[in-house]
Amino acid sequence: MEPHVVEIKSTVYITPDVKRFVLTKPKGFKFKPGQGCDIAIDEDGWRSRRRPMTFTSLPTSRSLEMIVKIYPEHKGVTARMALLRKGDRLLLHEVFGTIQYKGPGVFFAAGAGITPFLSIFRDLHKRKELKGNTLIYSNKTGHDVILQEELAKLLGKRYLNIFTRERVIGFRDRRIDRELLIALVQDFDQYFYICGPERFVSDLQRMLTELGASADTLVFEA
Repeated sequence: MEPHVVEIKSTVYITPDVKRFVLTKPKGFKFKPGQGCDIAIDEDGWRSRRRPMTFTSLPTSRSLEMIVKIYPEHKGVTARMALLRKGDRLLLHEVFGTIQYKGPGVFFAAGAGITPFLSIFRDLHKRKELKGNTLIYSNKTGHDVILQEELAKLLGKRYLNIFTRERVIGFRDRRIDRELLIALVQDFDQYFYICGPERFVSDLQRMLTELGASADTLVFEA
């Protein structure tokens, strides 16, 4: 399958190391909230270097949006994407992704792991079906939080920030451990959506199942 060639319509940093890209949308291009695709930069030397990235826009939007964590020290695709501007082009390969909404539950995200949940939350809000969902969002510091204002507006009191390296008044300052899960999750008979670094995902899978959650209710990128 030939990749779709898309053009960057706009780009802006939304945190010191996270950049939002708004792209043209190919005719007939479809995806479900939570899905993404492998992308490559349409430049010599970069077309074969694919990286998985998630769509954060609504499937019905006229443009595509991706929010990308930039790792300049890796000197790889994201470092190159940091230099891209309006008019530059990307290659979108086949859509994939196992993180899809199955019903109300608790969403656990760490850092850029929030990205597949953004399209899900926006879609549920549009359909007035966001009620009953909770987000527990872990970051190193308050400066790392992606789209804080939008998440707070969407989820209200059902949005909890957890910081691992910074004491911020009014927010929890610790890692998500078994003790915290027991305090925050009273019902383990619901869906749990998990996205973040591999260790974050595996630790939560283990702790949730130990506390009584069914493996069938855990939704993560397989």
